[in-house]
Amino acid sequence: MGRIEAIFADASLKKPAFIGFTVAGDPDKATCIRIARALIAGGTDILELGVPFSDPVADGPIIQKADERALAAGSTPDTVFEIVREIRKDSQVPIVFLTYYNIVHRRGIEKFYREAHDAGVDGILIADMPVEESEEVCAVASRCGIDPIFLITQTTSDERIKKIAAKARGYLYLVAVLGVTGVRDQVSDGAIDLLHRVRNHTHLPLALGFGISTPAHAQTCARAGADGIIVGSAIVKIVDRNLSDPGTMILELQDYVQGMKRV
Repeated sequence: MGRIEAIFADASLKKPAFIGFTVAGDPDKATCIRIARALIAGGTDILELGVPFSDPVADGPIIQKADERALAAGSTPDTVFEIVREIRKDSQVPIVFLTYYNIVHRRGIEKFYREAHDAGVDGILIADMPVEESEEVCAVASRCGIDPIFLITQTTSDERIKKIAAKARGYLYLVAVLGVTGVRDQVSDGAIDLLHRVRNHTHLPLALGFGISTPAHAQTCARAGADGIIVGSAIVKIVDRNLSDPGTMILELQDYVQGMKRV
C-alpha cells in the first residue's frame, strides 16, 4: 500500500484529509523547506508541491506570483527534487507534485518520473494533460510506483469522468469553482453537486480544491462527504505577506493548518 492510499485508508484519520499546497522554491529553497515542515507540523496529511512554471494556466494571481518568485530565485526541477529529499529526511508524509506537461516532456517522461520516485514523490498531477493523451505518462507512472492524479471540473461529462477514474490512482482532484485558483467566500453548490456526481462513478478518494480556505469551507466539504480538501492560495497568501519575516510566516502557517484541521 502506497503512502497516499494509506492516508485515506487510515480509520483514525479525521475526514476530510488536509492537502496543503505550496510552490516549491518559493520564496527560495531554504525557506520553502521550512514552509513544508511547518505545514507538516501543523497536521498536513498530504503535501502538494507546485513545480514552478512560467505559464501556470490553472492558477490565479496569488500562485502565479509564487511561481515567479521561485523562478527568480533560480528554482528548477533539480531544486524541486532536492526539496523533496530534504523533507524525506524527517517525514514520511505523502508528497504530490502539481506540474505542467511541458516541464515533464522537456526533462523526459521516464527520467522525470524516475527521479521523482527516487526523491520520494508519491503522486503527480499534470494540470494541462487531458486523459485522452495520458497513456504514456500513466504507463511510466505505474512502472515508477507513482499515482497519476487527475483534475475533474464541473463541466466534465459523466463519460469523461469514467475515463479519468479508470486511469487515476491515489485520489481525484475535484475543482470546486469555475475558473482558476484563488480564495473564495464559500463552497459553491456546483462543487457539492460535482462531488456527488463523481462519487457515482468511482470509489477513489475525492478531494475538493480551488477556493477552499476557511474552517467553514472544510466543514461544508466534510458534511458533503469529501475525503479531502486541497488548500493552496490561502497558504501562499500567508507566505506572500510575511516575506520579510520568515519566523512569523512559519508560525502562521502552522497555526493555519491546525485551525483547518479542527473542523
